[in-house]
Amino acid sequence: MRALRLVIADDHPLFRDALRLTVAQGFPKAEIAEADSFDTLRAQLESAPDTDLVLLDLKMPGMQGLSGLMFLRAAFAAVPVAIISAEEQAGIVRRALDAGAVGYIPKSTGAEQIRVALNALLSGSAWIPKTLDHTDGGDGRDKLVARLARLTPQQIRVLMMLSEGLQNKRIAHALGVSEATAKAHVSAILDKLEVDNRTQAVILARQIAAVSELSATI
Repeated sequence: MRALRLVIADDHPLFRDALRLTVAQGFPKAEIAEADSFDTLRAQLESAPDTDLVLLDLKMPGMQGLSGLMFLRAAFAAVPVAIISAEEQAGIVRRALDAGAVGYIPKSTGAEQIRVALNALLSGSAWIPKTLDHTDGGDGRDKLVARLARLTPQQIRVLMMLSEGLQNKRIAHALGVSEATAKAHVSAILDKLEVDNRTQAVILARQIAAVSELSATI
């Protein structure tokens, strides 16, 4: 039987070290990989698609909050993703679960409780702490999340690049495709998001996905 494989995806090395120690104490035979950016995480999953669990921070280079989560759920559907974040607002928790996260672990959670959470998640159960309320009512932003869910994994990736200010030529280079293909992706994104131009698409993506934007509205 192969060892469990987990990926800790967070851009803060001290937190990764602490979380690695916590995981290793509960699962001494587990293989624990680390990623400090979204691109590194994607490469990790491409090389090991049988990963048992990803612990994902919502604020990491290369991703816009929930859009990164939604990309992972679309591109690596067999890999469970749990959020581990300093954000504890009810709306963020609920939207993360709606976007496909199997659990939500606040960074304020103690080591023993994190191990309890991991045992539940690795056994196939969902997990959030009992003290964390995620039952707030929906709002208009949920309709925007539904629009984002129409995008393919590649289109979500392109949208994240648009949010970083990349033009079609640089997007094409990053994807290894022609500039015409990159332009076609952008056109499809505008159509699915029901917006007229890339500026509106970026604004919409930030409204949907950026944790700071979500926090400001709760």
